[in-house]
Amino acid sequence: MRRIRAALTAAALAFVTIVPVAGALDAQASGTAPAATAVAATCTGEAWSADAVYTGGAVVVSGGHTWKAGWWTQGEQPGTTGEWGVWRDQGACTGTTPTDPSDPSDPSDPSDPAACTADLWSATATYTGGALVSHAEHTWTAKWWTQGEEPGVSGGSGVWADQGACTGTTDPTDPTTDPTTQPTTQPTTDPTTPSTPGDGTGRVVGYFTEWGIYGRNYQVKNIETSGSADQLTHIVYAFGNVQNGKCTIGDSYADYDKAYTADQSVDGVADTWDATLRGNFNQLRKLKAMHPGLKVIWSFGGWTWSGGFTQAAADPAAFAASCRTLVEDPRWADVFDGIDIDWEYPNGCGVACDTSGREAYPNLMRALRSAFGTDLVTSAITADGTSGGKIDAANYAGAASSVDFFMPMTYDYAGAFNPTGPTAPHSPLTSYANQPIAGFDSDTAIDKLTSLGIPSDKLLLGIGFYGRGWTGVTQAAPGGSATGAAPGTYEAGIEDYKVLKNTCPATGTVGGTAYGFCNGQWWSYDTPATIAGKMSYANQNDLGGAFFWELSGDTSNGELISAISSGLGS
Repeated sequence: MRRIRAALTAAALAFVTIVPVAGALDAQASGTAPAATAVAATCTGEAWSADAVYTGGAVVVSGGHTWKAGWWTQGEQPGTTGEWGVWRDQGACTGTTPTDPSDPSDPSDPSDPAACTADLWSATATYTGGALVSHAEHTWTAKWWTQGEEPGVSGGSGVWADQGACTGTTDPTDPTTDPTTQPTTQPTTDPTTPSTPGDGTGRVVGYFTEWGIYGRNYQVKNIETSGSADQLTHIVYAFGNVQNGKCTIGDSYADYDKAYTADQSVDGVADTWDATLRGNFNQLRKLKAMHPGLKVIWSFGGWTWSGGFTQAAADPAAFAASCRTLVEDPRWADVFDGIDIDWEYPNGCGVACDTSGREAYPNLMRALRSAFGTDLVTSAITADGTSGGKIDAANYAGAASSVDFFMPMTYDYAGAFNPTGPTAPHSPLTSYANQPIAGFDSDTAIDKLTSLGIPSDKLLLGIGFYGRGWTGVTQAAPGGSATGAAPGTYEAGIEDYKVLKNTCPATGTVGGTAYGFCNGQWWSYDTPATIAGKMSYANQNDLGGAFFWELSGDTSNGELISAISSGLGS
């Protein structure tokens, strides 16, 4: 799987100006071998060891070449991980000698390899991350869920990491070999209903809020009239509640009871008094009929309703069963294509604090995968890239085999919840000079999540269709002091893009996002130009697409969503 940890190129940031930060992002090799020199250099790195742990930037010697690690790795032998694997070939070198010729972990060890002890790989068996198998006189480790992908065969999505040669395996083509042999490490999910690896097809995922039909007067019909329905691949409907360990309705009137008049309806047909289904659900059904490829996912939790997840995590199977029953209610079963979990935050604090343990989140997601089968199971997750932060509090990587895609919330890093500042961008793509909190940026969060083992194409980049701002600011550049939150239409310190583009146009960029300084107010937000840069980043890093919060913040002709869609090439 391709994973580029490089500073954004000029082409990638054609529309974005970033404040220079020395060493903010190390440029790394593109994955292709460097041109050969007339005389190979002398090897200077230490010999690679299967037992050692290496982090991004580590240099080792193996097989007469020098190699550089792109990210955290252990047991993945240089030269076996493919063009886009963890090890980047730095070229041939001479003069290497293994540190200990008798050490079987030394890849250049001339002694006979150890006997194969892991179970034989089987094309019909299912394996989860960490499973060991023997195949073709080698031992292999699975990086994530897999079935039928043969170790050592190119094009197998890079799921198998070669742990080195071994002896004593049975010919996998031998007809006496039991094809149903199961691995020693059994899958922890229902093997009949796995999530597939992310497909990286440029998903464009937008939130629709159930309460937006009131003060904001943003209806499902607006998704169609703005042209946004043609740009979207998925709509996330926010939110269902979590109460007493179960999924429950959030707002029944908005969800399925409100009667729409003909002029409010997606298809121009009014709801009747005796209709089986009305409200947003029926409008979404009509929108899907007009756009057959569009998927709708029902999200549960969110900032206000995440407190119920602690009780849900105490009995994941019962919670998952309740969610399945609600989402598949016969009145609206055809509306939804799956479920999304927005738990803020597992084993951490949001509005409330959770202490259910680091494994509570993957246990919950595995139960949902089992209950929902081949339907979509997705999740919005923290994007706190700080050391010891919220990403570290839960085993997100442990849930990767159960989740179709994750949505790290790469926004709200700064705002007038700190009323005196300093002013700072709320959705920076990269680190920047005088960043108030190191690790509060999209790139750091994405790097951290992939380093934990989450496939990059299961991660979507988050975009806010709103800005955060302060008032009482005298300094145009970021980092100034303030006296409080700038006024907003619905909440102080927050305003939609469609308003800000006119009331406080962008005057500069920082960290790959825009800011505006006007009349003592300082706002940070994304524009079509900065979104273009962010989508270049998503493409270069093989992310699975982008998502945004939320539809009503865009212009009536969908400026921002068009920038996402065109930037991803969707």
